[in-house]
Amino acid sequence: MRAEENQKLRKGSERLANWLLTVETAQGNHGAITLDIEKRVLASDLGMTPERLSRAFATLLPHGVANHGVRILITDQSALRSYAAPDPLIAAPE
Repeated sequence: MRAEENQKLRKGSERLANWLLTVETAQGNHGAITLDIEKRVLASDLGMTPERLSRAFATLLPHGVANHGVRILITDQSALRSYAAPDPLIAAPE
């Protein structure tokens, strides 16, 4: 149910931003994420097309996210967090 609320209440780039923050925490808060799933699968999980996922990554560039294939760098976590505006009632895992 939270996934549906997340898709209805957030833009694709906001869903991606929240996902990145969650995964970065799970992977140890080192400012970098290694994608362990294909981007087309990630896009589907976030409720968007692969093309929209690419645009969402581009949207996050000024908010401290650099996309390097399977390696994603978070260079400004506070800017990303501000853009994502995480809400535990929507973004928290079920």
